[in-house]
Amino acid sequence: MALETTRFDIQNYIKSHEDQTGYLDAVLEDGDPALIAAAIGDIARARGASQFAKDSGLSRETIYKVFRPGGKSDARYDRQSGESAWPAAVAGTGIQLHQRPDLTGWMIRRPM
Repeated sequence: MALETTRFDIQNYIKSHEDQTGYLDAVLEDGDPALIAAAIGDIARARGASQFAKDSGLSRETIYKVFRPGGKSDARYDRQSGESAWPAAVAGTGIQLHQRPDLTGWMIRRPM
């Protein structure tokens, strides 16, 4: 008997704002810009591209082109607004991004 499988789609698991925040936080830890763009696209699809376009002020075309796996990283600007797509998309997630120093590999010196 053949094993029946279904295709995994993250958007089915990130419906709540808390789930979306946790997902984006995990992706940001990886630090891969392409993965971050794809995660923002996943959040947009989970919310509905039309609603995300309204929340971010970006066109649906920009969301589909830039924020997907293998998206066009050169399509940095939204044609409708002429603005950079990244800040608008991050604002559209409703998630605040915070920076912190990466201390990986740093030696902590203790006073003697």
